[in-house]
Amino acid sequence: MQLKISELIQCVEAFAPPKYQESYDNSGLLVGDRNQEIEKILVSIDVTEEIVEEAVAAGAGLIIAHHPIVFKGLKRLTPDNYVQRTVISAIKNNVAIYAAHTNMDAVWQGVNMQLAEKLGLQNLSGLQPASGMLRKLYCFVPESHLISFREAVFATGAGEIGAYSDCSFNTAGYGTFRAGENTNPFVGKKGELHTEPEIKVEIVFPEHMQKQLVKAVRKNHPYEEPAYDIIKLENAWEQLGIGLIGEIEQPLSETAMLDLVKNTLGTPALRFTKSDKTKFRKIAVCGGAGAFLINSAKHAGADAFVTGDVKYHEFFDAENRMMIIDAGHYETEQFTKDLFYRVITKNFPNFAVQISNRNTNPVNYY
Repeated sequence: MQLKISELIQCVEAFAPPKYQESYDNSGLLVGDRNQEIEKILVSIDVTEEIVEEAVAAGAGLIIAHHPIVFKGLKRLTPDNYVQRTVISAIKNNVAIYAAHTNMDAVWQGVNMQLAEKLGLQNLSGLQPASGMLRKLYCFVPESHLISFREAVFATGAGEIGAYSDCSFNTAGYGTFRAGENTNPFVGKKGELHTEPEIKVEIVFPEHMQKQLVKAVRKNHPYEEPAYDIIKLENAWEQLGIGLIGEIEQPLSETAMLDLVKNTLGTPALRFTKSDKTKFRKIAVCGGAGAFLINSAKHAGADAFVTGDVKYHEFFDAENRMMIIDAGHYETEQFTKDLFYRVITKNFPNFAVQISNRNTNPVNYY
């Protein structure tokens, strides 16, 4: 089975839209032609020269990775460092490279959900929910077309609030308009003031869906010029953001908590802080470098916070109120390869997806 690279990108970005990546990030297609047809992909955490070699040996025309190999702008392509050598190798061997990084971290079913589920956390909620990413549509629809209009808008993915779908609020009223000479009004007559009973429909949707939603509004509204408004909401959106917090079924002792993290993630050694607590049940997680969420985890009442890349002075921020467990950047994100695999094979069950067997973690333990 062959697919265009663009089809695979569309599949990943439907799950983790690029709009959700942080401003400093560089997710997206980094090397290659999106119109190229390929028969196989390789998924990995990082892209290195060895990963490109693995892709070539496997006959994979695309590498989908979590970490972007190109993070800052490249001014030259010479074999002076591993980034440039990796890109040169990919180009020489006609292997495309795509990355989904902080957008994959931010989505509800993303990197942090995989980590939380591996640790057995339940009753999950967002540790730092995103704000400013939701919009609300107000549209005025004649009652005769209300049901078909709503169904078309819901089909875009709008109207989802938490675990609820097809959410809307509808208010009866009436609209007035005077059709001009060059119009073809659905109701009323040219040049005459017309009053029409209408329903004001309110539907919440994510910002990245706006273009698709407006297209659905215009296509499914009976008026030549549908009246609609779109406003920005400042509501926190639990389904998007960095980090999660949940509960372990039974409280654990300090030793048992550390054993759970170490054995689940396969980290040879953990760095952690002591805490005044003797039992640990409410656990916060953030895959990768999550020290910026220490205060959020503490204020959320976490007994422990599992993340990576914590600096010396950042451990003091726990203030003995919770245990910070630095389990490693790679270790807390390692399950992202399985996530990519599931997302792609769910949409393309007959397409060849190979999970890299290379451990690209540059950190070793002695």
